[in-house]
Amino acid sequence: MPASSTPPRLRPPSNPVERRAVTWWATQALVGWGSIVAVLVITALLIPPARPWLLLGAAVCAVICLVDALVVSRVRYRVHRWEVTEDAVYARSGWFWQDWRIAPMSRIQTVDTKRGPLEQRFRLSTVTVTTASSQGAIRIPGLDHDKADDVVRELTAVTQATPGDAT
Repeated sequence: MPASSTPPRLRPPSNPVERRAVTWWATQALVGWGSIVAVLVITALLIPPARPWLLLGAAVCAVICLVDALVVSRVRYRVHRWEVTEDAVYARSGWFWQDWRIAPMSRIQTVDTKRGPLEQRFRLSTVTVTTASSQGAIRIPGLDHDKADDVVRELTAVTQATPGDAT
């Protein structure tokens, strides 16, 4: 169905990401920060004179890891929103610095799906909508595999039926 000629309405997107994204983001934090903690602890065991400082660094990183895994992942879930209408793709992310993006269908150039190893484990996908914008692509992380496939199919169909040259 072709998009209407009226510009997209400025409003927040309505769809949350998949609830499993909280666990995915928490696992990413645990793997990332946990690796740093492990390196610091192993190094502290191997270099006794530096042990107090290395263990202090490991403790600080462990606290940051827990905050990232237990708090930040939940806040990300509350603020990440997305929506696809016949006129545009809407996306919102960010906690301190909120990023609201609207891409009219006529500006969409490509639509891609990414599934990293952890995303696959949690049956999640990231949809990337590349536009003719200096701000770069719109990323919608934390979608269910099937939902991501549906979004890609829908965007492909709508953008092909939308007049314009995506520039």
